[in-house]
Amino acid sequence: MARSRAAHLSAEKEAEAQALARRIRELADEELVEIARLLVSKPEHETFGETEYELRDIVLKVGAKALEEHLRLKKTATGGAASIVRPAHKPPSSRATGPSR
Repeated sequence: MARSRAAHLSAEKEAEAQALARRIRELADEELVEIARLLVSKPEHETFGETEYELRDIVLKVGAKALEEHLRLKKTATGGAASIVRPAHKPPSSRATGPSR
């Protein structure tokens, strides 16, 4: 069964969700106009069928933009400390390390 769409978020996460939603609306504006144009251009008897597939293709573009933006924000929001692990030294040579026979 699908998860509830009305997830209970902390105040901080709700603010983050609202900001992301605003950004998605900005990014999806072109697709929303494309959807509206598609729907008003079709006579009533053509609303379903091929039009549904065209509509789904547009909505998938919006979903892709939403995912890209969410990941972009996550990537730039990393505020963790730098690693304390020392960088690797030069890899060992491929020559044998023991005496040759």
